[in-house]
Amino acid sequence: MSTLTSKTSEISDRELFLPQDIRLLIEKVAELPEKERNSLEEAVLAVIRGTQRRHEVLRLIQEAVSQLRLDMKYLVFDLEATRRERDQAREAR
Repeated sequence: MSTLTSKTSEISDRELFLPQDIRLLIEKVAELPEKERNSLEEAVLAVIRGTQRRHEVLRLIQEAVSQLRLDMKYLVFDLEATRRERDQAREAR
């Protein structure tokens, strides 16, 4: 088993996202003769790590946007409640 295959199986074991084109690249590199495979392994692993990093950043951004939407709903609700209270206080005078 090549270094690339063992490292990518570890990555797969952790259930990290890998697009189909990256999986295809891993398969094609694994089929190469050892000399060529060894020269490409680090580059492929760098691509995998970069892909996973981008996927994680995208996930964090999506979570932040969802939280921002929720916070905005609370702020709008609070603003409307504050305006109602202000208007009621004006009418009570």
